[in-house]
Amino acid sequence: MQCPVDAAQRPTLWRSVDPDEAEDFVRTVHDELPELGPADGRINDVRAEIERTGSYVHTATELTHGARLAWRNASRCIGRLYWRSLVVRDRRDVTDAAGIAAECIEHLRTATNGGRIRPVVTVFPPAAPDGSGPRILGDQLVRYAGYAFAKDVVVGDPSQVEATERARALGWPGGPGTPFDVLPLVVQAAGGRPELFELPADAVLEVPLSHPDLLWFAKLGLWWHAVPAIARMPLEIGGLVYTAAPFSGWYLGTEIGARNLADTDRYDLLPVVAERMGLDTTSDRTMWKDRALVELNVAVLHSFDRAGVTLADHHSESERFLTHLAREEAAGRTCPADWSWIVPPVSGGVTPVFHRYYDDAALTPRFRSASEASTT
Repeated sequence: MQCPVDAAQRPTLWRSVDPDEAEDFVRTVHDELPELGPADGRINDVRAEIERTGSYVHTATELTHGARLAWRNASRCIGRLYWRSLVVRDRRDVTDAAGIAAECIEHLRTATNGGRIRPVVTVFPPAAPDGSGPRILGDQLVRYAGYAFAKDVVVGDPSQVEATERARALGWPGGPGTPFDVLPLVVQAAGGRPELFELPADAVLEVPLSHPDLLWFAKLGLWWHAVPAIARMPLEIGGLVYTAAPFSGWYLGTEIGARNLADTDRYDLLPVVAERMGLDTTSDRTMWKDRALVELNVAVLHSFDRAGVTLADHHSESERFLTHLAREEAAGRTCPADWSWIVPPVSGGVTPVFHRYYDDAALTPRFRSASEASTT
């Protein structure tokens, strides 16, 4: 949790934006958007502003293109073919915790779009030169609570036990106690204290999970939310760091079926599904995990399709990623990609992204990793 910065500490923490980094970004924007004209005049203004104040203000065009470039540069994302379609919501004028929470809720409504999920980023004010800035204390805008009752006994999402305890400490009474209780938002305005905000039901679209062939599957009472909205990855553009910039696309089916619901440190549902399927779980050599995993992913794809909610499958998205890669290479640009994230966790070897290596260069603009967020 980020503590407010005491005024006496500001001189030792103060850091001016690197004018060379700002210039590189402005040149990139003008090179890629030739309708803006030559970059020299804008660069002179930016350098003068940094000299005078230690920072500068992005134009609306710079912010929009910078956010889209951050998605284009996200080496762990397989869905970047659509980077130009990113909806950028400029909310740099919203500074209080209640206002930030309200805009996060509107972000979810905009992204959900009645089930036709749209990629969206909402950008709040950047960090000041002293490092202070607004923050959303949670890894996603929508997460399910994890209630720890005893050692190794968790109802809900084990990855969210700490977040659940933080919310309880701030006054959240807890939900009904199901495995899928939606956690409240925790927002911290620059220099302020964390505040709690409930997510209204109409902002969180959820999909009940069923299976096209296994009729008992629906009776497991499984759900998942429709919009994955990353909340704790600061957005870095041209030397400025936007400490609160929630970003969302749509789910890849395997994120839900092969990770969230299947990982042993998450919902760990493979043994449950295997038992209901009547599989022999006495040895890994019976391939029970593999068979249960496939059916779990079949259920996720079937359920989202049945609900009319956008969801990508790993075969189609792998093909689209290689289309994106070819376009970037044709444009003379590096397309960074982390092989361990681009290759899906189900049937990786039968997808085309498996059979090659990638350049995992660190480019800016970018979304910083969660570990870097704690040092912003």
